[in-house]
Amino acid sequence: MSEVIKTDALIIGTGPIGLFQVFELGLQGIECHLVDALPEAGGQCIELYPDKPIFDIPAIKECTGEQLIQRLMDQISPFNPVFHMDQTVDSVEKRGEHDFVVTTSKGICFECRVVIVAAGAGSFTPVRIRLPEIDQYEGGQLLYRVRDPQQFVGKRVIILGGGDSALDWALSLVDIASELTVVNRTERFRAVDATVEKVQALAAEGRLELLLGAAKAFEDDNGTLTSLTFEMRDDEKSMRTIELDNLLVFFGLSPKLGPIENWGLELERKAISIQQDTFETSVPGIYAIGDINTYKGKKKLILSGFHEAALTAYAIKQSFEPDKKIFVQYTTTTPSVQEKLGSS
Repeated sequence: MSEVIKTDALIIGTGPIGLFQVFELGLQGIECHLVDALPEAGGQCIELYPDKPIFDIPAIKECTGEQLIQRLMDQISPFNPVFHMDQTVDSVEKRGEHDFVVTTSKGICFECRVVIVAAGAGSFTPVRIRLPEIDQYEGGQLLYRVRDPQQFVGKRVIILGGGDSALDWALSLVDIASELTVVNRTERFRAVDATVEKVQALAAEGRLELLLGAAKAFEDDNGTLTSLTFEMRDDEKSMRTIELDNLLVFFGLSPKLGPIENWGLELERKAISIQQDTFETSVPGIYAIGDINTYKGKKKLILSGFHEAALTAYAIKQSFEPDKKIFVQYTTTTPSVQEKLGSS
């Protein structure tokens, strides 16, 4: 028997948009639970750039991805949301108006009135290095995501890739690693120009080595990855072997919608189509906010997702009480809202 949980709203995804949705629903007196495939809340902010600065959050000059998530968690704490982590949504069944049954991979069954998909661009899978048997080092010497930069103190580190993640980590590790080598496959870098220029300047100073080439082989010593051999992008296509302690690979991420593709929602280019005034999908009672949705003029920004979460909360409240006029509630002047926030 599955565990059965009843709630007003079920939010799928615990990135910044899903978390802010909790706040907006809470202002409307709507309780919610959240489900996420990741082991902790935060979505891409925690998984991909916990230490990377974010500059376009209103009234916050600069914060890291991790700091943003922590502030959002503090903000929603008055509403006591319940998190169900490390599990995926296997099925969504609509039984009637405001009547959904949602089951997860861990056997939890939710009976809810609405479902809100805030799953970013879906689940992300890192594009892996294509060398036979090198995956045996994954999670140890071979990493696709960095959680603790201090583990590279005094280490010989090779970074593969030419995008923002690769070069941002190069800038972060240049003063930590004993030797740092960045290898991109082509002369074209996908990072912002300013970052590319900084990395190139560090290479010119001899503080790191910046190479163009592709990994072709590796060497092992009793289960330890010791070096990579590259075919260089030069006229002779020369081979070069570089010794290492750690290998960081940032070839990008492949987004996948996963089970969402089977829910009967109208999709457009791997994104969910919505009604722009309510953010309701083609299935009434299921809403989509953040990077997962698409509409004319869509901008994939955290700021835009916050706006969508606010409008979605009002739309859901109106659908619950269709005969009642739903007024805008101001956190500065509405007593009932201030009471919910514990500030009255």
